[in-house]
Amino acid sequence: MFTRFLFTIACLWWAGSVSAQTAFADQIARHRDTYRKDFLTSTSSPLQSKEAVDKLSFYAPDSTYRVVADVQRIEKAEPFDMPTYSGKTQPYVAYATVSFALRGQLQQLTIYRSLNLQRMPEYRDYLFLPFKDATSGKETYGGGRYLDLRLGEIQNGKLTLDFNKAYNPYCAYADGYSCPIPPKSNVLPVAVAAGERVYEH
Repeated sequence: MFTRFLFTIACLWWAGSVSAQTAFADQIARHRDTYRKDFLTSTSSPLQSKEAVDKLSFYAPDSTYRVVADVQRIEKAEPFDMPTYSGKTQPYVAYATVSFALRGQLQQLTIYRSLNLQRMPEYRDYLFLPFKDATSGKETYGGGRYLDLRLGEIQNGKLTLDFNKAYNPYCAYADGYSCPIPPKSNVLPVAVAAGERVYEH
């Protein structure tokens, strides 16, 4: 009788786990559908056809790359010019450092605010996280990938980072764009096998 009870509990746990994984995969699928559509509606998009957009490649959704990070605000940070792959620079300021565990290893990255976007009401709370990792130049774009965040996502000193939403800059598809280069402090030694993969022309 007790064994049957344990078996029932195990089945219920497994069913709940499968349900949560399915819901997570559906959420990422919707996010990527919107991401693809944005290429076809944006006037500055480097991919102007459905055929080109269909070539976008992603890792399978993996909830282990959705992590909760501790946020440490950087006080009195000085604005600086972040280099881009076009040779130009863009003004940013370091906003906070985020510390989190990924694949059992403690990692740290810096989040930035764009001083240009900060002047625009719709992007006033925008946060920018550029990074490279051990997949860069192999399975993912060599110039790094980005995560977009919002100030309101920081709650009680915590912030959820979902690397399944990591995306390529426009420079991954065409020349002529000023894409920020991830600072050396934002190069992770581990592989982030989540989010967008290298674009196959």
